[in-house]
Formats: sequence, structure tokens, C-alpha cells
Amino acid sequence: MAKDKRISTSQLALMTAAAVISLRGLPMMAQEELTMFFYIFFATFLFLIPAALVSAELGSAFASRGGGVYTWVKEAFNPHLGFTAIFLQWIQNVVWYPTVLGFAAASAAYMAGLPALAENGIFVGCFSIAMYWFATWITLRGTTALTDFTSRGFLVGTVLPGIVIVLMAVIWLAGGNGIAFEHIPASVTQVVGTDAAHHVHPRLFPHISGMSDIAFLAGILLLFAGVEVHAVHAPELKRPQSQFPRAMFLAALISFSLFTLGALAVAVITPYEQIDLQAGLFVTFRIVFDHYRIGWMTNVMGLLVTFGALAGILSWISGPSRGLLWTAREGRLPRVLGKTNRNGVQINILLIQGALVTLLSSLYIVMKNVNVAFFLLSALTIGLYLIMYMMMYAAAIRLRYTQPDLPRSYRVPGGRAGIWIIAGGGLLAVLFSFAVTFFPPSQLPVGSPATYTALVASGTLLFLAIPFAISRSMDRQERQKGKR
Repeated sequence: MAKDKRISTSQLALMTAAAVISLRGLPMMAQEELTMFFYIFFATFLFLIPAALVSAELGSAFASRGGGVYTWVKEAFNPHLGFTAIFLQWIQNVVWYPTVLGFAAASAAYMAGLPALAENGIFVGCFSIAMYWFATWITLRGTTALTDFTSRGFLVGTVLPGIVIVLMAVIWLAGGNGIAFEHIPASVTQVVGTDAAHHVHPRLFPHISGMSDIAFLAGILLLFAGVEVHAVHAPELKRPQSQFPRAMFLAALISFSLFTLGALAVAVITPYEQIDLQAGLFVTFRIVFDHYRIGWMTNVMGLLVTFGALAGILSWISGPSRGLLWTAREGRLPRVLGKTNRNGVQINILLIQGALVTLLSSLYIVMKNVNVAFFLLSALTIGLYLIMYMMMYAAAIRLRYTQPDLPRSYRVPGGRAGIWIIAGGGLLAVLFSFAVTFFPPSQLPVGSPATYTALVASGTLLFLAIPFAISRSMDRQERQKGKR
């Protein structure tokens, strides 16, 4: 009797949560103090859930065909937009790597007992470049051991340290220690307010005097991105129409809980002025472990989180580039990029990918403030990813009209009105978040706001223009071949 390949609601929920959750975002959320609830609510209910439901419908409709978002957008519009979508999904990963590599560098600094290195741009940049090429070398070997490495890395390097930080916050509070977010400087008006007696109190809703005050929304949204990766598993559920929404709501609850509790733990223990986007989690570990005279545990946590970061890089390094390989075989890229090594790995695409990651990681070396480089890369990453999500939402709506009879094992409920509410609402949320990425955060010393905006805008336009230029060029080459 053939083994049943069906998956359960809880299994899909855990797979999705594992793809979303990363400890590197806890300091970013903690810096928003209690206003983090506003950002996490926005990210969960206006981004995570709509993206999951829409990608489930598209994934189930084209489950028998490869290409992912390339096929979805191509079927709805044209091959040029389809290639642009898959290119953006790939390039956002390329831009994302230096951010997680920077976090890994901070982890390694604390593992070695040299926390000052986490703020040293030369160390962070060189470590990031070396670690990425090491991960590329492992990927090119095509070993099946990567699956075990990445799954264990997630459990040991992400889940375990996350549980530890929450438990230590509980112990901290039980021991009668002070709550850090009760002593935020009054000048940080985005996250604190004053009453009639001039007492400072944390805000639950951010004080918004301009777009710069909520610029962290873009970075927080990135933490919840990637849910579309597991939408292809919708047909594997026994009752996808009812089980998939439950799985996504459960994944959202898990993500909401772990992100919120973890970030709240950082905010409880760490004074506001010591929260650091690059090494904030380890500052918290050091404070609490030193307080209880077990400072060596900070080094242990550094080792575990470094391991988890490497596992995360390995789990993503070949995936999106594999999608690009698929388009190369369809003629949307030069044939040289379709080359694979003896292990079947897309060697030329990975080499180009590595060169780009090296260039972007060099920002850590040339920029004085590592925090600014870290957030600048995050802003550029989420901007590219959000454009892809806009195309995905638009494709879902259009396909309901152009291919209404296309078999879909899962459909966003509510007919055409339902798809407009879910996909349309998600599109508006993404569009707003995309606009926010162009404003420098008021919480960081970015220097000239105009320079920051120009860097993000020019980077976005550059990476957006590349796929159009490549796709048009390939079409011209095909037409010239046809005339011969």
C-alpha cells in the first residue's frame, strides 16, 4: 500500500512558521518597545495571512508546473512581468544575505568573547563574505546532508535561543529587577508619551508625525515575508479549503507569539539606548547572564545562533536561484546561466549570486555605522520583495477573470468579492509599506535623509530595470535567430 503523502494542518503551520521566524529581527522590534504590537499586528493580519491565502490559491492552480511566481505572473500578464517577478524574488534574497550574515558575524563575535567586533565594520564585512562563500562551497557539493543540517540548525540555533531569552526575561521579572521599557528617555517621542504631570509612559500606538517615524515597518514586514514558499503544499492537505486557512492562522499565531514574546523579553531586559540592530540580542544575553553570574552562557548562545544563521543561509542559498535556473531553461536567460555542475547545482548563477553578495557585504566595511548599513540593506530588500508581492496579488485577481475555470484545489473564499478583499487589501498594505521604505527611520543616525532616500530609490530602480532589460534582450535575440 502506497504511503499517504498527505500533511496535517499542524505540520503545514509549523513549516510556515519555521520559514518566517528569525531571531535577528527581535532587536528591531524591541526598539519599538510596546508599539511593537501595532507593527506585528499589521504584519500578521494585513501581510502574512493575505499572502498565505493568495499564494495557496496560485500554488494549487499551478501545482503541476514549475516556476512558482514566474508561472503565476506570466499566466496572468506576460513573460516579461513573470520573469521580473521571479528575478525580484531571487535578487531580494541576494540583498537579504548580508543582513543575516551581519547577524551571524555579531553572533560569532559574542561566541569568541569579543563583543566589540560586532560593531566593527571591517570584521562584520569580512566575516560575512567569508561565511557566504563557505556556504556556497557546501551548496555546490550537492550533499543531501544539507537537509539535516538546516532542520537541526533551526531547532538548535533559532528555537532554543528564542525560548532561552523568554525564560530569562521571566526569571528577570520574578527576581524583582527593573523593567527597561519603563525608563525610556522622554525625547524618544515615537515610543513614549508624557501625561499632565510630565510622567513618561510607554506608548501602545506609535506617535506619527511623519513617515520617518514608522520606517521600521518595512524592516518588520520583511521578518514575516516568505510565506508563499510553502503555499505549494496546499494540495497535500486532505481538505485544503478548510485546513489551509486554519494552518495559516495557526502559523500566524505561532509567529506572532514568538516574535512578540522574544522582542518583549529584549525590551524588558535591555535599556533603550543599548538596543542594537546588529547585536541587540546578545547585549540582552550578556546583561541577564552577567547579572546571574553565568556570563559564559553568552558565548554558548553566540555559538548556537551562529550555527542557526549558517543553517538559514544554506536553506535559502540554492532555492530562489533554482527558480532562476528554471527560467534559463525556458529561454528567459542566456543559456550559459543554465549550466549545472556534476551535482546538478546551478554553478554559474551561484557564482554571480556570490559576487553580488560580496559587493553588498562590503557596505559594512565602508559605512561608519553598521546599524545604518544593516537597516539600509533591509529597506532595499523589502522594497524589492514587496514589488513581487504586488505582482502576485494582481495576478491572483486577474486570473479569476481570465482563467475562471482553472482547477484550484484551494480558492480564497468569497468568490470574486473575496479575492478582491483579500488580495486587494493585501496589495494596499504592501503598497503603503513599499512607500515607507523610502523614508529614513527617525530612530537611526542615517545622516542626510535625501542621501538615504536616493540610495534606496536608485537601488530599487536598478534592480527593477535589470530583469526588463534582460527579458527584452532575450526576445530580440530570439527574433534575430528566427530571421536567419
